[in-house]
Amino acid sequence: MVNIGYACINMQLSYPQKYGNQPKGVERITTSRSMIRRTFESKGTDYASEITLANVKDLVKYMEWNVEHGFKLYRIGSDIAPWKSEYEWTDLKDLEEIKETFAIAGKIATDNGIRLSFHPGPFNVLVSPTQRVVERCVTDLTIHGDIFDFMNQSRTPYNKINIHLGGAYGDKESAMKRFCKNFELLPESVSSRLTVENDDKESMYSVKELYHGVYSNIGVPIVFDFHHHRFCDGGLSEQEALELAMSTWPEGIKPCTHVSESRSKEQLDESIRPQAHSDYIVNEIPTYGNDFDVMMEAKHKELAVMKYWNKFNRETLNG
Repeated sequence: MVNIGYACINMQLSYPQKYGNQPKGVERITTSRSMIRRTFESKGTDYASEITLANVKDLVKYMEWNVEHGFKLYRIGSDIAPWKSEYEWTDLKDLEEIKETFAIAGKIATDNGIRLSFHPGPFNVLVSPTQRVVERCVTDLTIHGDIFDFMNQSRTPYNKINIHLGGAYGDKESAMKRFCKNFELLPESVSSRLTVENDDKESMYSVKELYHGVYSNIGVPIVFDFHHHRFCDGGLSEQEALELAMSTWPEGIKPCTHVSESRSKEQLDESIRPQAHSDYIVNEIPTYGNDFDVMMEAKHKELAVMKYWNKFNRETLNG
């Protein structure tokens, strides 16, 4: 059975009147409360603590909603702890309650077979030749590892922290060697969960390049992105690239893939960058007889998954 999940925002909970058919007065449930730098600088870590706690409490509600609606895959938004790279966890006045609430959300996920993941932002560039950039990357990735530890999630790629390499700098081979070297700087809470993903530009990294330049050297699994492969195939067919990526996953851990479609085709607007994601997925996900999990990267999040389920019988998606 192919499990399909969504990323970060639940449209019905975050926008209850627009997408959830809820009356006025029903408050939104969101894990992405944040603030601009000016606010952070003026209100400090006490306010950051309050926002983080509110986000984590709503993460529990997201987990409960996922259980109720049969979702087995969910990506937590990286902005759940705003400005965390600017302070230590111990600076938060509500830290103990934050950790306890993360643990509650994690227990709901574990007890109900919900696979959780992170996809930190594109500023995490472990291949950078600039030491400061690498240091900030390690700091940010460590935050994600900490959160999964608070949630008592496995230190395996089952709970992946997925990133792109982030740049080629005119020499892919040297860049991948830097990635492998800088991988050693990561704490075990991150390195044990790290995965890498193929890119959507020919100037960047295909599955084949990641296999030979990263996986073969440090064993980091590859997340296959179907949509990205259309723009950077590395000379492999879709099935070949999918199965090569799947071969990098440890035994006993189901590989994870990403699925999206072109927004320019969906909107019939050629001015839109073809790599941009569509609101919904209209084509059936090709499995080629394989079993893997799918993170659906469609703009309408859980609504897109539910529409897909309705279109393609969710009980027969592993054909």
